[in-house]
Amino acid sequence: MKAEQNERLTRIGPGTPCGALLRRYWQPVALAEEFDPALDSRMAERPLKAVRVLGQDMILFRDDLGRWGLLDRDCPHRNADLAFARHEGDGVRCPFHGWKFDATGRCLETPAEPLGSTLCDRVRQRSYPVVERSGVLFAWLWEEGRSPPPLPRLDCWVAPDTHVFAFKGLWHCNWLQAFEVGIDPAHTSFLHRFLNDAPLEAIGDNAAGKQFRSASLGEADGQRWPMTRIMREFHRPDIRFEPRSWGFQLTTLRAMTEALTITQMHVPVDDTRTYWYAFFTSFDKPVDKVAMRAQRAQFIEPPHYLPKAGRHNQWGFDPREQRERTYLGMGEEDINVHDQWAVESMGPIQDRTREHLGTTDKVIMAHRRLLLQAIDTVQAGGEAPGVADAALHDQIAGPDTVDGIAPAGDWAGWWQQQAQDKRRRAPWLSQRRADPRSDHPSDHRAATAA
Repeated sequence: MKAEQNERLTRIGPGTPCGALLRRYWQPVALAEEFDPALDSRMAERPLKAVRVLGQDMILFRDDLGRWGLLDRDCPHRNADLAFARHEGDGVRCPFHGWKFDATGRCLETPAEPLGSTLCDRVRQRSYPVVERSGVLFAWLWEEGRSPPPLPRLDCWVAPDTHVFAFKGLWHCNWLQAFEVGIDPAHTSFLHRFLNDAPLEAIGDNAAGKQFRSASLGEADGQRWPMTRIMREFHRPDIRFEPRSWGFQLTTLRAMTEALTITQMHVPVDDTRTYWYAFFTSFDKPVDKVAMRAQRAQFIEPPHYLPKAGRHNQWGFDPREQRERTYLGMGEEDINVHDQWAVESMGPIQDRTREHLGTTDKVIMAHRRLLLQAIDTVQAGGEAPGVADAALHDQIAGPDTVDGIAPAGDWAGWWQQQAQDKRRRAPWLSQRRADPRSDHPSDHRAATAA
């Protein structure tokens, strides 16, 4: 990749081409739980915090009516820091001269001005639309006066609160390398390789790494195969992708025997740049949020969601573990740190001019072409593709992601049936079954560039 293309794809601040594209999409800015006094006692006194998204500094707060306010961080009077504003219930007040603003950015008071002054009527603080979905607060950061697109009907955003859990974590790297690890099907056979498999009966343990080791994807030749064994022994996947109006659909096939393959489907849904956000959606029983949060908080600490592992401690690298237990040597319980090492070790912004891409990187290359095309389209005055295009709203639902051992001759029909059966059994989807589009087995929908 040329250096100028790398710059074009990675720089996302105000006024940059890629930043202009990403601001057409709803972006996650915080977890709703960050304002829960039970998890952060400071929020009982002052539900306000500073946030930084796409190179912009803002404050996020909730007023006494439960409204969310997302405002630029510098006071429009003399640019003092509103992260230290007084929270007064109906708005926030700058301690410098007492100027006060509500959740919409409207100026409520300029108390030092002369009686009868109309200055307050002529001043606004820039505010941004905020919506809450499944425990995550999303903001739309494009130009004032523009109408934001609707959020698509992704399962994680229409499932009831009882069946969705959301979490996040901070990675010290550019957004694009964080994104690209998620659309790289080949890396799991190496980066997440365990040198031995845990007993399949251990799947009740909530540790993500142990679940990955012991989870079974089905039977092959009468034997139950752990996911780790399949990833370890069948490490040359057949990677396919199909363009869609909202991005593309990704399929990974791992040939096991003449009769069986394993199929994985992923679509590029962007929910983070530096912070990653993960939604866990249950199609069966309600999720145990307390247990899921506690397991992840061992490794990624609220309220700032900072990983305990990082460059400062070599991501927990243990050379003996690397020889005896794992391919990477960075722990067995939290496989998220494996991805963290991969993307952070590239440096703050990966120098893609030094890459030598292979066949397994075909999806990486396709996404970069798609992203560059989207940037060009927006710069030419066109519509950003995917979820930023309101005209596509009714087409974007799902996605259906299926991991399993499928018959080689009819793997496409198999995964479609698996996805359909999963959706049919989901209790919370009963209200959507009247809409035939909601049960379509090929609902693999997601955003393109964001």
